[in-house]
Amino acid sequence: MATRTENSTSRIPVWRSTVVLKAAMAVSGLVLVGYLLAHMYGNLKVFAGQEAFDEYAHHLRELGEPMLPYAGALWIIRVVLLAAIGAHIYSAVTLWRRSRAATGGQGGNRYASSKAKRGSQRSYASFTMRWGGVVIVLFVIYHLMHFTWNTVAPGGASDSPYERVVNGFEIWWVVLSYTIALLAVGFHLRHGVWASLASLGANTSPRRRRQLNILATVVAAVITVGFLLPPFGIFFGLVG
Repeated sequence: MATRTENSTSRIPVWRSTVVLKAAMAVSGLVLVGYLLAHMYGNLKVFAGQEAFDEYAHHLRELGEPMLPYAGALWIIRVVLLAAIGAHIYSAVTLWRRSRAATGGQGGNRYASSKAKRGSQRSYASFTMRWGGVVIVLFVIYHLMHFTWNTVAPGGASDSPYERVVNGFEIWWVVLSYTIALLAVGFHLRHGVWASLASLGANTSPRRRRQLNILATVVAAVITVGFLLPPFGIFFGLVG
């Protein structure tokens, strides 16, 4: 089975069709949202103190024992996340290139609206999706180097996950960079959650559209605020 592009008679495999790519982008994005919620919950354990936070980090590596080897569950999670990230980026880049090719390099007008001067309207979140994605990727790399691999240590290196977090977030520029990255995540989630659910068929009526907008806003706000509580709590002396 194959499909055709709108402006070309060349045939492409169905798994590379626009519909499939949008679905893949939506599902992979929702998988990442689920991980962010779980990760946010773990980060909030920093308010319970060093022993509780370090014990939580240690037990993550023992998850699934004895059915799984030490850190086996973490590696499964990492593989799933890498697959989701790969599918998300591949789908986004492919769809973006097709949009540019179909419009002669000008890009597409996302939403028809009589309120906008040019006849189309785009939210700030949707307008910044691509660059926000780049910021998030760079932030994730730095985040892993700091808190997971322990190769970057602003404030001082430590074998204790709790101390690495506290040492880092006692520095103003670390908190500032973290805040900027989390705001990019929030904007990305605000539009991404709505677009994902819409791509999967949830946007069936004006009422449902309003509900999706509310849900997307709530999810983006909860994750953004939840991730920002630990750094600001540490910076202002409420933790550590």
